[in-house]
Amino acid sequence: MRVIKVAIADDHKIFRKGVILSLRPFTNIKFVQEAENGNELIEGLAESAPDVILMDLRMPVKDGIETTKHIAKTYPNIHIVVLTMFEDERFVSHLMEIGANGYLLKSADPSEIRRAVMEVFEKGYYLNNFVNRILLKKSHAKQKVIPSLSNEITLTDRERDVIKYICMEFTASEIAQKMEVSPRTVEAIKDRLMEKFGTKNTAGLVFYAVKNNLID
Repeated sequence: MRVIKVAIADDHKIFRKGVILSLRPFTNIKFVQEAENGNELIEGLAESAPDVILMDLRMPVKDGIETTKHIAKTYPNIHIVVLTMFEDERFVSHLMEIGANGYLLKSADPSEIRRAVMEVFEKGYYLNNFVNRILLKKSHAKQKVIPSLSNEITLTDRERDVIKYICMEFTASEIAQKMEVSPRTVEAIKDRLMEKFGTKNTAGLVFYAVKNNLID
């Protein structure tokens, strides 16, 4: 099993050390960078090259929201898991839409943090019960849906299959086997879907599809 390189950004040193210590038993996770604000995190990314970042929101100098925007644009292959005390659904929606791959509360158990790290690394997103409740609520309420845009989007049968399997949490390789195509074809279809939906990553793709009732 490949070791997943992780960075953590949080302005509370005790919390950072606690997370690192709690995940130490999981030998497939290696922390390669600590930062107390967004600027410090960004400055060290080229050297530390993490696969996943655990990101706090409220930090001095550069907060987690602005940092997420920057990293999603500059380092699209780095996955971001927000790890915060903010339970406000507006934060969840906004962070997932601007490039976060998962959203956890700081009350999460170490086992869930590990699961989130592994799933965003393997699948590109992590949706727990907290986020799923918000997705379901927004799906029913149809908040922030732009009807004109949604109506203009047409999906091919293959595109519908890919988005369906992505929402069912299958990896690109697993989807390729089910559809009898190559993983590269699946990735190309996924890229095309993200372009159509205006999303930045797989998490945003799932979020958009559920929110706009694009899957059964």
